[in-house]
Order: sequence, then structure tokens, then C-alpha cells
Amino acid sequence: MCGESAAAIFPTGAGKSLCYQLPGVLFPNLTLVVSPLLSLMKDQLDFLLRNNISAARLDSTLERDEYNEIIGKAIHGELKILMISVERFKNERFRYNLEKMKISLLVIDEAHCISEWGHNFRPEYLKLSDYQKDFGIKQVLLLTATATDQVVADMGKKLRVPRENITITGTYRKNLFLQISPVKEKNKNKYLINRIAESPKEATIVYVTLQKTSEKISNLLCSDGINAHHYHAGMKNEERDIIQNKFMSGSLDCVVATIAFGMGIDKKDIRRVIHYDLPKSIESYSQEIGRSGRDGENSLCEVMANMDSINILENFIYGDTPEKKSIYKLLSHIKNNNGLVLEVKPLSLSNELNIRILPLKTLLVYLDIEGIVKPKYTFFSEYSFKYNFPSIEILEKFEGERQEFVKAIINNSNSKKTWTYVDIQAIQNSYNTDRRRIITALEYFDEKGWIELQSKQAIEVYSIETKSFDIEIVTEKIFNLFKLREDQGIEKIQNMISFFESNSCISRKLSEYFGEILEKENCGHCSFCKSGKAVLEKSLELESLEKISFNEISREFNNAIGDQFSLLNLTKFLCGISVPVFSKLKIKKLNAFGIFEQYPFRDVKNWISEHETGEVRIDI
Repeated sequence: MCGESAAAIFPTGAGKSLCYQLPGVLFPNLTLVVSPLLSLMKDQLDFLLRNNISAARLDSTLERDEYNEIIGKAIHGELKILMISVERFKNERFRYNLEKMKISLLVIDEAHCISEWGHNFRPEYLKLSDYQKDFGIKQVLLLTATATDQVVADMGKKLRVPRENITITGTYRKNLFLQISPVKEKNKNKYLINRIAESPKEATIVYVTLQKTSEKISNLLCSDGINAHHYHAGMKNEERDIIQNKFMSGSLDCVVATIAFGMGIDKKDIRRVIHYDLPKSIESYSQEIGRSGRDGENSLCEVMANMDSINILENFIYGDTPEKKSIYKLLSHIKNNNGLVLEVKPLSLSNELNIRILPLKTLLVYLDIEGIVKPKYTFFSEYSFKYNFPSIEILEKFEGERQEFVKAIINNSNSKKTWTYVDIQAIQNSYNTDRRRIITALEYFDEKGWIELQSKQAIEVYSIETKSFDIEIVTEKIFNLFKLREDQGIEKIQNMISFFESNSCISRKLSEYFGEILEKENCGHCSFCKSGKAVLEKSLELESLEKISFNEISREFNNAIGDQFSLLNLTKFLCGISVPVFSKLKIKKLNAFGIFEQYPFRDVKNWISEHETGEVRIDI
């Protein structure tokens, strides 16, 4: 409230939302809230609206009239809080409108996403500092529940928040019983049913790793008379909203979910958070158990732990490391580009390079840090509209030069049965104007309701800052950065296993991980304090790879993938890791896809290498 930027590192349920809601009401202008996933903020939005606070969110589910109404309110100062995703900043139409808004505060939710050292780094978050400058936003507020000392320092540095303005309350909560229960894989279903049956009506979240597991386990629980439903990112938005609303109202007792569920949900009486599968990291574990017991009443946080699913967790991490040849190909394209502008269609480039979207964004960020490219803006290659009024009536609303300009737009737009397609290049060729003025005019027509405007095919524009680089050297450097992230991800999983098998109080160890030292040696409300150290077993017996016919298992893949074959692609295929070329060639439908998902990625890779080259490899 003194006009300075700040950060709040509070555990889940400790009041982070209030840190922006109260200033948002008191500040004279708009508070802009950025979240990594807008569906996570539904509960916060509902709370604001129930309390007669003018708030809204912009997402892809909005109809044109709803979108325009929200934008209009934000421009005219009738909105106190507006929630957006970070990707919205790159939207050409949104940026046009954002320049008209007066903004008091930029709030960055899940701010640990800014840091490469965090457990959920998102490359787009690195641009938030630039967006703050671009749109003249003086104050920023960073919010997160999970940040180590290293991540806190990184967040503060990147968004220029002084250390004295960072408030850390600690993670310890005395009402949570932290239970690590060694359970063999074959016994997990029966164990889960028995646990929930102890009090079947208590609000419960069961976390799993895979979407198919969430559906399988929710069906299992329902067949045993438990009021449960699955929830994952593969479901439609409307379907997910229905499940969330039922759980919030109490008409649904149990949700079996991937990590897509829980963030931003303000349900105070969740009595159990059960990890059917292991979480991805200590940070993920802390964040997920923090959703229970927000009312201060005793709640159970249980991990059904064994070592059998470790390889699946690690394989997710290996899937994000691109091949060297893909990095080399992009660098060659930049170096041999005729001009100094790089236009990127993310999905097309992802398919061309065979790099998943998120690692591709990370790659472009690395090239930005390296000084090779710099992101400028995003525009849409296709604009089209439907006439709500005859074109002659629109033309008659203008005079003089402006009428001539509007005539150029109309004359160079091609009308089909329903939609009229704007040829921006043709307009520029026939009338001496720039792209910005054309888009501004179309937006104005849309705001007036004369047309219904839509935009498609986003293209991200980068300036090429230099071509004076050695492709081989930069490829090796960038690849090593990805390998470093890979190693860090694997290390986080190993640290988590050590944490679960701790020789001391689990609550104390968790607090220490986030820089908080408890006065008590033992908390008295964790499984270590009650029954001692947990030992996680590995019960899954995997057939030796040497007994499996390599030729038989690889023949179908080789025929399908053709010249896109590589040792790494075959490894990912057998371990059930999807990459763009698999979707393009429909390779995931082959029988052998994912048959080695339980095996260590490196063991599979070395096994393939031995058969491909005839050489025995210890590691690659």
C-alpha cells in the first residue's frame, strides 16, 4: 500500500489471495492478475463476485460479446481485478486494448514459475519483467506457496523486489498428519478403498500421475460405493468446471485427479489428500498437501509409497530433452535466414523440429539469453469477420480520408458464404498505411458491433540479434543446458525419496527444505514420530531386456517412422513418451508404444544402442 513491489511466500491456504484482493479493492485503478492456468483461479473469481467486487477473467471459453464486455469495463475503469494467462500478453488484440487500461498493480500468481530453479519453470514467465516495463506498471506482487531460498532470491532479482519486501511465513502446519505408508503396487487399490471407506463422506483428493489412472481409480471407487469422479487436463473445460463445482458444494466426496486439480481451490474442509502415485518433487508434495485442512481441523496427508513408479516419473523428465540435431536445425535456420526477422508458428515449428511445445519455448528463451534472438510480439496471420451491418452502412459512418481507408479495407477483404477474410497485405499495397492501423480499425468495428471479428494462427515474431555464432558450439551449449535441467529433475525425485525415507521427523524435514527451522525436534503428528522410518519397497518384477526380441519390437516402429528414426525417438516410443512426430504419424497407436514405461529410460536407451551399433554401453 506504500507504492512498493513485494512478494508473499505463504503456504497453501494462508491468505495469498487476500494479499492482492484487498489492495485491488483499495487501489484507484485495475489490478492485473497473471496465473499459469486460469481454471485454477475460478474459485477466487467466484469469491470476489459473491462479495460484489467487480472482477473477471479472460480465457478461451468466452463468447465474443462476453470478451468485449470485459475489455470495455477494464478500459473504462469499471473493473477492479482482471485475471489473465501470461500468454495473453503476446496477443495482438489484447495488447492493443491493454495500452488503454490504467493499471495499479501487476500480480504474478505461482511466481516460482519465473525461476529456472523452481519445480515448475515456465519460459513465458521470464517475459513478465519486460511486460511490466512495456505497459508502464509501477508495482508488482509475487505470490507462491513453494519456493526454496534459491528460488526466492531468483524471483526477487528478476522482478526487482527488494529482499526486505519479501514476506515468508513458513510452511509448518500443526493440523496436518503427514503419513508415509509403504504399500506394494499390487495392494494399492485395496488399501485405498479401505482408507476412504473409514469415512467415505469426508472431502478427499486422490492424486495420480497419469490421466488413464485417474479414470481407472475413480471407476474402482465408484464400484465400491464411494461418491468419486476423475479430473484431468484431457477433459473439456465445461466438464472440469462441473466436477469442481460439485466438489466445492459437497455433492461430490472424492476427486481422483492429476495435478491439474487443486490450485486456487478454496475449499476449507478437505480432510484427506492421498497420493496414490508419488508426487514429482518435494515442492509438488508440499503444494498438494497444503490443500487439506484449511479450516484448522486435523487432516490426513498420506503417500501410498513404493519404488515401482519411480521410472515413470523420471521418464516424464527425459521426454523434455530435445535431440541435438533438432537444436542444430533451428540454429541453422536462424543463421541462414535471409533477413533479421524470425517468424514462428509454435505448433508448426514443434512438429518440424520434433520438440514438444514447452521445451521449444524453453529453447527459444535460451537463445534469447544467448543474445541470438529477441522476442518482439505476436500477431495473427488470419483475420476474418462476419458483417452485422451492410458494408455500405459502415462506409457511410466515415468521411474524407477515413472513409477512403475503410473502403480499402472492405474492397480488399474476400467475402465467402459466412465469413469475410481480410487480406492485410493487399490493403497495404493499395493504401499507404501500416498493419497497426488496419487492426485498430477492425477492432473498432468489432467494438461498435458492426462486425464480429475473429483472429487465427498466431505467429510469434523474433528479431535475429546476431548471426555471428558457431552452430556447433551453441548447439552443444544449449543441449547441455537441457541435460542440466534433466539432471536437476532426476535429482528432485531422488531427494523426494530420501525425504519420504527420512530418519527424522517429516514435518521438520519439510520445513527445513523451505528454510524454516522448527523449535521442536519431533512434531508428534507424522508417521516417523508415530511409528518410525518408512522403507519403500520395489516389488515389481521386470523381465530382463536381454530376453526380449529387439527386432520384433522395433520393426513396426521403424516402418512407421521412416527417416525420422533415431535412437532417442525409439527409446521415447518404448517408454511411452510422446513427441510431435508420434502424433503426426499416429505412432502412439502401435502396439509397442509404452511397453517399457516401467523400465529405467537409460537402461532402455542402452539396450537399443547395443542392438543398433553392436556395442555394449554402460550409459549414454
